[in-house]
Amino acid sequence: MNYLAPKVAIVDFGLGNLYSVQHACRHVNLDAEITTSRDAILNANAVILPGVGAYADAMNALHRLDLVTVLREFAACGKPFLGVCLGMQLLMTESQEFGRSEGLDIIKGSVIPFGEPREGDRKLKVPQIGWNQIHASENTIKWDNTILNGLSQDEYMYFVHSFVVAPENPGIALSMTGYGDVSFCSSLQVGNIFACQFHPERSGKKGLQIYQNFAAFLDKVE
Repeated sequence: MNYLAPKVAIVDFGLGNLYSVQHACRHVNLDAEITTSRDAILNANAVILPGVGAYADAMNALHRLDLVTVLREFAACGKPFLGVCLGMQLLMTESQEFGRSEGLDIIKGSVIPFGEPREGDRKLKVPQIGWNQIHASENTIKWDNTILNGLSQDEYMYFVHSFVVAPENPGIALSMTGYGDVSFCSSLQVGNIFACQFHPERSGKKGLQIYQNFAAFLDKVE
């Protein structure tokens, strides 16, 4: 099968569900390549940074592959850039996971632990694993012209995480999610930078809509 849309570089640093992301891209007719190549990333029409696992391990891998500066350069070039789960967290300035770790610092903010989320008298399990709802943030009335375009308020997405992002500017949040008594930023958008804490590639048709929206942003910069 020939895929019609521009080349998307899926960054492989050894800690991502890469093939699920590639399959989701291909489902929406995006030609997606899993790569560690600096040139492939810099010359791509879009980049996706997926990830699962430990923050420090991920940053060490990106440094070892000499991709930290590459990702910063791509983020600054104006082409679409999507961070997924750990990939969203890596975009931040730093993480508090197992001590302080420096991040890509593409978006100012920190990655912080859930703490001890509770639902009434019951302590909830961390990590959060499973389906949860996303809601528009206070600063986002509608999701038109965002990566969440076409999704309903209170849509369910699939989450697996123990830490959450706390951007310095809360106004960049597209959606918030509640886990017990903890409310956290579950997706954000800053110019050409998009990120989500949930896994759209594991969230059924509505998750695939996010990849379709990402493809639409590529069309606009072509």
